[in-house]
Amino acid sequence: MQITLKVYRFNPQTSPQPHYDTFQIEAEPNERLLDCLNRIRSNVDSSLSFRMSCAHGVCGSDGLTINGQPALACQKLIKDYDYSKEIMIEPLLGFKVVKDLIVDFEPFFERIKSVNPQSAEVSPFVQPEKERIQTIEEHSNYADSLKCVLCGCCFSACPVATVEDPDFVGPAASLRSQRYLFDSRTTDRKERLALAAKPHGVTACKGYYKCTLVCPKKIKVTQAILKTKKQITQEQQQREQ
Repeated sequence: MQITLKVYRFNPQTSPQPHYDTFQIEAEPNERLLDCLNRIRSNVDSSLSFRMSCAHGVCGSDGLTINGQPALACQKLIKDYDYSKEIMIEPLLGFKVVKDLIVDFEPFFERIKSVNPQSAEVSPFVQPEKERIQTIEEHSNYADSLKCVLCGCCFSACPVATVEDPDFVGPAASLRSQRYLFDSRTTDRKERLALAAKPHGVTACKGYYKCTLVCPKKIKVTQAILKTKKQITQEQQQREQ
């Protein structure tokens, strides 16, 4: 069968304005959108630029906006959409476009770094005296957040990050913050809570739930953020007593 993809194009070296190109290609309902983009680049237009790596939803590199919703192109099939109409392929919203479907992830990763995404005891020169044993219950407090592949879909879907508060740390960074706050091995929990409570930090989340809906790893992002916000509130109340 034949499908039509309407693809966002932008090349700052040739034109300051973006435009859309329409491609009609042969495809089957069970094929992935990533396969279709590769077919276009291989057989129709070799200048089409987009990111991909593992093609199995693990690396998180092929995040795109598909018919208005952030998703991984390797996880979405043609049959997931009404392919009797054009399927719109655009870059992730909320990111600066570098070329075509490629966006600049540096500001996104800077947000991740801002929440100190590593253990306070991590050092190549200091070895622990013994294993830091954890129970299954302790691990379950943050296990869901470990599935994050940093694809940026949650950030792109977040109205706070993309419209209301451009300085908001974002859902992915908030999730990474929760991962360390609720790890029983964390030794700098007080400092991490203070970091999360800063303006534009975790508390800036308004609970739109968009991040959870689009997460390709099915992480309960909003729930994790609310858990952190609740902990911040409890700590503040204890200090006021």
